[in-house]
Amino acid sequence: MMSSKWFSKFASYLSTMTGRPATFVVAFTLVIAWAATGPFFHYSDTWQLVINTSTTIVTFLMVFLIQNTQNRDTAAMQIKLDELIRAMDGAHNALLDLEELEEKDLSRFRKHYEKLAEEARAALRAGGSDTDSPFVDNRDDNDEDRRGHENRDGKPGTAPLRG
Repeated sequence: MMSSKWFSKFASYLSTMTGRPATFVVAFTLVIAWAATGPFFHYSDTWQLVINTSTTIVTFLMVFLIQNTQNRDTAAMQIKLDELIRAMDGAHNALLDLEELEEKDLSRFRKHYEKLAEEARAALRAGGSDTDSPFVDNRDDNDEDRRGHENRDGKPGTAPLRG
């Protein structure tokens, strides 16, 4: 869609420009100039309305601009993370596109990884390693097999995934 492409380019350009120090200096200068004109306009309601209306309109438009830019940046980052997961040997492709899952499913994944993090911290405190396969739910006799396996870099501790 042409208008969507135009808006994306416009939003990207504008967000880049508004984030520059020079833009801040211009905005600051305008506020100082407005404040300096207060005595000339006798600090009237109209004088106050000028700054209130201006800042409200700019803020209102910037919300949409920032949201568009953030959405694009987040989508690009998610695609990059998905590609890293897809390309990594031993990574779980079930983790691709997690942001599209419902909250209850995300919560299940989060709890699983919180448990793994706690186990890894405990292993580190005990002098162990934390380079285990992320979906090994039960530590058992096969732990020794996993610890003895070397990954593609020749580093011990990463197990092949078992289906």
